[in-house]
Amino acid sequence: MISSMQNAQIKFAVKLRDSARARREQGLFFLEGYRLCMDALEHGFVPELLFCTDKHDLSGALRISESVAQKLGDTVTPQGVFGVFKVVRTAGGFASAPICGKLIALENLQDPANLGAIARTAEALGIDDLVVSGGCDVYHPKALRASMGALLRLPVTGVDNLPAWLQTCALPSFAAVPCNGEGLTLPEHCVVVIGNEGNGLSESAIAACAHKITIPMRGRAESLNAAAAAAIFMWEMCK
Repeated sequence: MISSMQNAQIKFAVKLRDSARARREQGLFFLEGYRLCMDALEHGFVPELLFCTDKHDLSGALRISESVAQKLGDTVTPQGVFGVFKVVRTAGGFASAPICGKLIALENLQDPANLGAIARTAEALGIDDLVVSGGCDVYHPKALRASMGALLRLPVTGVDNLPAWLQTCALPSFAAVPCNGEGLTLPEHCVVVIGNEGNGLSESAIAACAHKITIPMRGRAESLNAAAAAAIFMWEMCK
């Protein structure tokens, strides 16, 4: 029974929970909750460490006290199941720019809750690939929780230079802009590009897209939350 937060394995798990740099350097990420850990196991993620309290019977897991579970957890009421898993992919789905499919590309998205919500909607609506460039880490605990495991199941492609990637992409590309864009009619196969919550898309990303697209809005609203905007675009892509 591990009963101290000073335990080396617990400290290591906390470091992975809190640091994107540690996750990148170690090739590992932290998960909290029974369902997420089971999702990871079912979809090919290899566990490096598993922890659980006496309330759970998890084969191969290290036993931890309730007090350690409370401090190890990143939620108000931890379930008492945690895992450290190997990153089996930094990019999934398409190894290079595809020639068909329904894609959402995200540039410098900062809020992990938005990233998770977009992934959850993308999986539900049948988006083929989520392209992520810059911004928050796809293995951020809050992103994984907000996605309800979708980030573990949905193909995710990591791109260092989104404008360069867009220029190699054979799909029609649409930059989501707050005004002066085209209507919401989208072809069967395309990529819609959504930018940072505060600043929107970079000029270079907009220039790399073949089209601009805008959601018509009434009243005094000037823009939508990134996750809400992405949901509307994905619905239009898939309806």
